[in-house]
Amino acid sequence: MPPKRRASGPASKSQQSTLAFHGASNKVTKAGVKAQGAKKNILEDAVTKKDSKDDVIEIIDEPTTVEAAIIDQTKEEVEAQKVQSTPEEDQARRISDAALKKYWAAKEKPRMAPRVHQQDLSLHEKILREFDMSGHYGPCTGIARLKRWKRAYRLKLNPPIEVLAVLLKEMDKDSRVALQRSQVDELLNSKINTEAT
Repeated sequence: MPPKRRASGPASKSQQSTLAFHGASNKVTKAGVKAQGAKKNILEDAVTKKDSKDDVIEIIDEPTTVEAAIIDQTKEEVEAQKVQSTPEEDQARRISDAALKKYWAAKEKPRMAPRVHQQDLSLHEKILREFDMSGHYGPCTGIARLKRWKRAYRLKLNPPIEVLAVLLKEMDKDSRVALQRSQVDELLNSKINTEAT
């Protein structure tokens, strides 16, 4: 056991004061004038406003800046496809629906439990969402899916050709922008605006 310290000199008489959080002498005040009823009035105003006005959820139809960028990227990619088709696009167009089902079954086989909340999704949407959530191919926000696939291919990251097949098949059926936006991008940049009118 270490020996006890001995206090020396006059400093040993003064002790550090303890903090007390109660009592009138410990009241903390701030500089400036404090309005006694300010907090009460704010609360009353909020209650009366809430009672008099209903919250309205308004959906805005104008595209956001991210959507506009994705629309431009998609248009560029579609124009590039019209000019010249690459060998990987030709290979992707030859992939059948049976091959897509086989690809997805191979993806599902190592899983111990089924995917949650994907019962109502089509096979194509499942494949695209799985591609979106794979960070191996780079970020999925702010970029069209087709452009992301091509970037990953250029960088030799070996993106699945089945994803390109799904993208091309969906673009042939419907040229919606929503197809080119990743699910994460849609959630992060949702167009729902809540206003009190």
